[in-house]
Amino acid sequence: MITDPFFYLCAIPAVLLYGIAKGGFGGNIAILSVPLMSLVMPPQQAATILLPILCTMDLVALRTFRGRWSKPNLRIIIPAALVGTVLAWLSFHWMSDAHIQVMIGLIALSFTLNIWLRRGEPPARGVSRWRGGIWGTIAGFTSFGIHAGGPPINVYLLPQKMEKTLLMGTIAVFFAVVNFSKIPFYIQLGQFDTSNLLTALVLLPLAPIGIRLGFWMLQKTNQELIYQLCYVFLFLTGCKLLYDGGRTLMGW
Repeated sequence: MITDPFFYLCAIPAVLLYGIAKGGFGGNIAILSVPLMSLVMPPQQAATILLPILCTMDLVALRTFRGRWSKPNLRIIIPAALVGTVLAWLSFHWMSDAHIQVMIGLIALSFTLNIWLRRGEPPARGVSRWRGGIWGTIAGFTSFGIHAGGPPINVYLLPQKMEKTLLMGTIAVFFAVVNFSKIPFYIQLGQFDTSNLLTALVLLPLAPIGIRLGFWMLQKTNQELIYQLCYVFLFLTGCKLLYDGGRTLMGW
């Protein structure tokens, strides 16, 4: 088990951020968790420690949002995400985290800038099999290595302007399926060891605390503000990922 105090100084807020996001408040802030833990360990190890915690959070989130999700969307994006997960597993040894960071960063920035610079309020979009298939596959792919599936799936779901609890419940179900589907692939790749699993177990009690805090914040915030926060966090996430990935690729 990891005993370095500096690790827990980074890991505790990282886990709480993920919990708050899964509780429904500003979902894209979760993208900061792996980079935060990466200050003290390799990103892949950080993602491995987080995965059992995320799966536990997913179970709590499913209970919190029980029955409040969009079945038409889930029937499209879940199968697509599973395809993306398999593709990520197959390309695990040649697709670096930096490439994925740059890809997600460009997606997040282009999407939010398009929303903000467009004149007038864009009309709400409906469920789309082809858009859901594309963005669901990308979300499954980018979620595999660094748990960064939030921005792509938000690109698909946010323009639908669903009621806030329905939106967050749909996202909760989506990532519950995606995260549990990653477990056998992580085992096959040899990502889990005793140290990582014991460290995850120590951090596990923070999972329900973060989710309950996020759900409470969701209920106390009006819907328009929730959507605006999602767009802001998506933009900041894009900047962060583009910077981190570009710096690594450039060798800075």
